[in-house]
Amino acid sequence: MPPVSEQMATDLLSVDPSTPLDEAARSMDERGVGAALVLEEGRLTGVFTERDMLRAVARGRADGATVAEFMTPHPETIEPDDTTEHAAVLMIHGGFRHLPVVSGGSVVGILSIRDLMRSVLDDAAPRGV
Repeated sequence: MPPVSEQMATDLLSVDPSTPLDEAARSMDERGVGAALVLEEGRLTGVFTERDMLRAVARGRADGATVAEFMTPHPETIEPDDTTEHAAVLMIHGGFRHLPVVSGGSVVGILSIRDLMRSVLDDAAPRGV
């Protein structure tokens, strides 16, 4: 399987932990992404996903809450040269659909389950058609 660097998205959406949920959700919708990286002073502190927003709504807490209250703190990360197979194992065992990609302590991308499926389908496609 190809390295994560060949499948990850690099046009990243990031938010501050103090960002209101509605603002984060609006930004995610406008960009067509399912997750935002939560950065504080340039350091990855969490991931905020569609599932996190759904949890806030289901608990009646969407109004006035911040990303910090519902994000996944200290998320699992992966490196650009790791394999997509390793990424899939992390996602399956961790029960999440987005993995921040970190190199040298800095976030350089994000890998989604959709990116992994695209990789699998590309590998399975017949050649020369």
